[in-house]
Amino acid sequence: MKEARAVDAIYAQDPVSVGVPALLVSRLFRKPFLVRLGGDYAWEQGQQRFGVTALLDAYTKDKASAPWQVRALAKVQRFVVCHAKKVIVPSEYMKSIVSTWGVSDANLQVIYSALFPLQVEQSVTELRESLGYSGTVLFSAARLTPWKGFEVLLEVVASMIKTHSDLMLVIAGDGPEQGYLEAKAQELGIAKSVTFAGRLSKEELGKRLKASDVFVLNTAYEGLSHQLLEVMAIGVPMVTTTAGGNPELITDGVTGLTVDYNDAETLEEAIERVLHTDDLRTRMIAQAKVRTQDFNQDKVVAQLVTMFETYIW
Repeated sequence: MKEARAVDAIYAQDPVSVGVPALLVSRLFRKPFLVRLGGDYAWEQGQQRFGVTALLDAYTKDKASAPWQVRALAKVQRFVVCHAKKVIVPSEYMKSIVSTWGVSDANLQVIYSALFPLQVEQSVTELRESLGYSGTVLFSAARLTPWKGFEVLLEVVASMIKTHSDLMLVIAGDGPEQGYLEAKAQELGIAKSVTFAGRLSKEELGKRLKASDVFVLNTAYEGLSHQLLEVMAIGVPMVTTTAGGNPELITDGVTGLTVDYNDAETLEEAIERVLHTDDLRTRMIAQAKVRTQDFNQDKVVAQLVTMFETYIW
């Protein structure tokens, strides 16, 4: 409210905790209101707090069966986005989700997130020595939530260790599932081969990522993963899923390998394929770096400037 009198528009980058007060202030001062969202806040909260087990696509088709708290949050975020002059989403996938909330296609615009590459100066050899990495290192990074598929990834590692005794999995990130996943690693007998690194600084994340052999993300939901962009830019081959906006980033067999969410057998096969096919690794790394050029900061900023010029002034 302090700043609103002197601005041309109000741009909220969240549909609920930021979006609600921002919308109210925009109405009070009669300023154009725009909003950006990276995902379905109601569904995410439902997964973490209110017992929702359905994946986003299934939930979107049957919201009426969700707990009342989730339905209430869905109404709030729908109200906010439906009263915005423009709604920015990070992928065509999220556009398809938000369009079911009652937002017209004319008010929806896809603007990809800008890539801020992780900067790592040391060589892979130097990094592996300093980190104490030896053997085969798989790396994954995400908030430890149910839809990130870490339980199945642990099962895949338990299977692979039978033929890869030197295999190591490093998981970066924290979240509500951490205690459960640590217990799962113990139960599978692979606790000594799994490192829960916790939340890392960008510098530390870049080091651990660059030192790894394969990045794996067994995810059920991504609006558009900035984490995958960072992996592509730093030059590590990846295996991920066909979920959400991932196919807009990853072309299977070209810029990475993609599998169905929680398909343990296919996920293991894909990881093995990356580990043992040198020309595939080299080709995917090169093509992934080319793909990241579409997320250049200058390109993204230019799209935002055009959007503001069109819908505000």
